[in-house]
Amino acid sequence: MAAPEGGTSEPAVLPTRAEKDVRKYVLAGEELTVATRRHWAVLIAPTVRWLPVLVLGGWLLLLDPDNRFTTVLGLLVALAASAVWAVRVGEWWMRHFIVTNRRVLLTSGLVVRSVTLLPVRRITDLTWKETLFGNLLGYGTFRFESAGKLKALSEITYLPHAEELYRKVSRLLFTSGGDDEGNPESAPAARRDTEPITGLPPRRS
Repeated sequence: MAAPEGGTSEPAVLPTRAEKDVRKYVLAGEELTVATRRHWAVLIAPTVRWLPVLVLGGWLLLLDPDNRFTTVLGLLVALAASAVWAVRVGEWWMRHFIVTNRRVLLTSGLVVRSVTLLPVRRITDLTWKETLFGNLLGYGTFRFESAGKLKALSEITYLPHAEELYRKVSRLLFTSGGDDEGNPESAPAARRDTEPITGLPPRRS
């Protein structure tokens, strides 16, 4: 696949929202390794909490159509529950985990977008955790240990295809080179302390 504008290379066709984040936040010269949103399983807990409240609101709404109080209360409960659930779905839809050859990024936010980043060179250890349900549904957790006590991206949960992502990121950690900005490290200067010093008189025996 041809590289998009900005010098990035996309491993696959990305959803529109993810592609927009990649084009906006990935710098020129960076090579895209991973771009994905979290697994849909992250929505299970909010949905389980939302359904009973929605059912309660519907029950109050239909309990006595002639009772304005219960009707309005049921409508408000149902609307509030649906609004909270919609926000959680929107946050899941807008959040992306992006990895390039230089940085790890996490984009988030519905109205105000924020980007948290961790230079690849700062990562000292990577742990992949997969629970029983994660193994069944296909998600896992990444834990990053970084130099300088950077905790912003210390743990990212519900990553899909975690085993494949773990191999990609591990390969990147073993092959990355250069400084935090991705510039190649300069070769160390040749040692000259063992070369003879010129201009000295010959040694007398």
